[in-house]
Amino acid sequence: MRASDRAYATLLDEIQSGALPPGAVLGEVEQSTRLGVSRTPLREALRRLASDGLVAQASPRVTVVAGIDADDIRALFELRRALETEAARLAAHRGDRRVFRALAVELADVDTADTDAYYALIARFDAAVDAAVDNPYLSAALRSVRTHLVRVRRMARFNPLRLSASAGEHGLIARAIGAGDPELAAHATHVHLHNALTTILEALTEDPS
Repeated sequence: MRASDRAYATLLDEIQSGALPPGAVLGEVEQSTRLGVSRTPLREALRRLASDGLVAQASPRVTVVAGIDADDIRALFELRRALETEAARLAAHRGDRRVFRALAVELADVDTADTDAYYALIARFDAAVDAAVDNPYLSAALRSVRTHLVRVRRMARFNPLRLSASAGEHGLIARAIGAGDPELAAHATHVHLHNALTTILEALTEDPS
């Protein structure tokens, strides 16, 4: 792995996990030393993070972790809704129905208390949709959205009831795609995203910080 890729992967994980919170200053000298890379690959990594919208220039010489608030989340979900409902619709037209019927069975049985297993299954669901759509432009846009969603999910905190409901909603989407029903797949996706956004915004409102 190239030094710039390693630096990018580490900083991305730390931003998404909250180890580097919004507003954290990413000084070149300090980060180069901490990550064990020279300043040139670090700058490349920071440029990639800036392109992702995860860091910003507070001044010509100061890079900070970008903030994210309720308005940002609403804007993100506007884009997510447009992309994911169309992706579900296309997947129902183009996808291998057996793949999604099998995913629907897994989603019905998944233990959402095991969050690692649950999100791994959701990642496989997303990958199956991307493969079914077979549109590199749409998939690239979705990957960008998903990069930010990791931060958003962390902000919403663990909600066992919501995860269980989300598994059911994903199961309905998978069954609709597996049945080759594009409109049901799109509608089920729209409902899922509405519920997800509502839960996240409620969690932010309740958070005293």
